[in-house]
Amino acid sequence: MEFRDINELENATSRGRKEMFRFGTALLFIVLIILFTANMQTGTGVISVELVIAAMIGGYMALNIGANDVANNVGPAVGSTALTLTGAIIIAAIFETAGALIAGGDVVNTISKGIISPDLIGDADTFIWLMMAALLAGAIWLNIATAMGAPVSTTHSIVGGVLGAGIAAAGWGVANWNTMGAIAASWVISPVIGGVIAAAFLMWIKKAITYQDDMLSAAIKVVPLMIAIMAWAFSTYLIMKGLKKVWKVDFIYAMLIGLAIASALYLLIKPMIARQAARLENSKASINTLFTMPLIFAAALLSFAHGANDVANAVGPLAAINDALQSHEVSLKAEIPLWIMVIGAVGISLGLMLFGPKLIRTVGSEITELDQMRAFTIAMAAAITVIVASQLGLPVSSTHIAVGAIFGVGFLREYLKRSYAKAIQEIKDHHQGSDEKQVNAFINNFSKANVPQKKIMLAQLKEHKAGIDLTKKERKSLNKVYQKELVKRSAFLKIVAAWIITVPASATLAAILFFTIRGMMVQG
Repeated sequence: MEFRDINELENATSRGRKEMFRFGTALLFIVLIILFTANMQTGTGVISVELVIAAMIGGYMALNIGANDVANNVGPAVGSTALTLTGAIIIAAIFETAGALIAGGDVVNTISKGIISPDLIGDADTFIWLMMAALLAGAIWLNIATAMGAPVSTTHSIVGGVLGAGIAAAGWGVANWNTMGAIAASWVISPVIGGVIAAAFLMWIKKAITYQDDMLSAAIKVVPLMIAIMAWAFSTYLIMKGLKKVWKVDFIYAMLIGLAIASALYLLIKPMIARQAARLENSKASINTLFTMPLIFAAALLSFAHGANDVANAVGPLAAINDALQSHEVSLKAEIPLWIMVIGAVGISLGLMLFGPKLIRTVGSEITELDQMRAFTIAMAAAITVIVASQLGLPVSSTHIAVGAIFGVGFLREYLKRSYAKAIQEIKDHHQGSDEKQVNAFINNFSKANVPQKKIMLAQLKEHKAGIDLTKKERKSLNKVYQKELVKRSAFLKIVAAWIITVPASATLAAILFFTIRGMMVQG
């Protein structure tokens, strides 16, 4: 065999080797969990097969959370080139683990979100089978969604699993349908609120900075204020959500502490921004660089808060199973032993490193094009929406918020592009039959004008407007070109479809798995 043939063979099999490495590493993690739990004893002094299986499923769930859910925290920073993919994975892994171990808490609700009534569950054995089925169903659905390239809510995956297994175990009456109604409403509320907030911040950035003649002077005034607002939002968010298990304070107190941190940061960074801006050109690309460091901090803080909150999705059901095996009864709350928390923290970080890049790319660049300013607005929307939703008692999803914010940014850009295209067409309509150089000069001046000047120029044009140059069909085609360029409709439809079917899909899987597990255990 020639040397060239060997090289071609190496290149052809390199992807397969990478896949085998990822699969093998994940399998090794599961095997280590099995070996560890196999040497543990329950309260009876007998090795529990149920605990070994549950721990294995919990590790599998943690891997899938890392592969799917963490992308929302770092994807925009990667898509905007504020962070490299490798840098984002390292930062997210460190802060996810820190959030889980430092602020993940030691007690969880055994029935996630109160979606079923525990008093209707017959006995501890049924409860254990129910939780196993729910955890495995949620993990399988997350695995499928990751393979499809669709970022979905891990919370909703577990909610669907508990609902489906609960109904299979105790009938339709076990479900709290009012709670399920609120969760279903969050499918719409979460992305809409996230999208509106992100679009509002992006519009503020455009009007206050990028639409100005002297962008650098505007940035020196506005960027420190925006970073201070971000610090306020993130400080409040972390105190309320990320640190709630180790330091519990009310909303007003958290807001005041966050405001104090933001005020101090504003005074600190304002001269730093001024010095940095003095070395930059008066261009949008230069202004973008001022948002790089805030984005890196935002990715780290979002990862910390995610690790503190969403580790319960992986280890909560496992902790509930462990508690039921120890106490032989169904408890409303269960303690999380350190070994279970470590499984969740390590599994999430490992899942991110092994399988996360696919979803990071989807969130960061395959929905709409992001730069640092747009990514900054997405991070702002994620923190602010969670704070607002918590005070309103809405069960929102961080995944839906982040992806909704990305869509909000993309659709705002579409609207602005279409408005600009329409304005240019008005100019061409007015100059129909005029000298081409005159038309081009007017359009060039219009492109350079700021927003108030554009309005004046358009008002002047409308007083002398001529006939329409393009047909309605041609105008529609132009709009569609802009839409496809700025927001991929295929990605939008795929993600929305995955959101809608998450709860039904995981519920159906859980019901099937519950009957399978119960049949195996009863026969055994």
